[in-house]
Amino acid sequence: MAHSYHHAISSARKWGGTPDDYQAVHDWLDGSKLILADFRHRALRHHAEGCFAAEALFGTTIVNSTGRAVPVRLIAEQHIVEDLGRIPSFADWARCIRPEPWMGRVGQRLDGIAAEHAHKEIPKA
Repeated sequence: MAHSYHHAISSARKWGGTPDDYQAVHDWLDGSKLILADFRHRALRHHAEGCFAAEALFGTTIVNSTGRAVPVRLIAEQHIVEDLGRIPSFADWARCIRPEPWMGRVGQRLDGIAAEHAHKEIPKA
């Protein structure tokens, strides 16, 4: 589907209520379009862990406008299946990342920073 609103319409058809009842969950799932405006944005939240992350953010259920409690994880799963045809794991996405040399480099050591602050006393609460 092209837009989170269309996912919200689909949710309303499936569980009742109005698209507005589901819009926030679908907007969150597609919120990664803010940083990458093509299908690759889905790697951030369109996987099994993303379903659990949505639940942690929005709660176990939402109550739609008809008073029905709908599990957030099911809403997220519906969205992902509509987009991808299945619910991948994050590992499925990660396996598709082509490693680049900069990804495995050892960065700047933090020893100097740690030593610089070691002599400072931490204030007591």
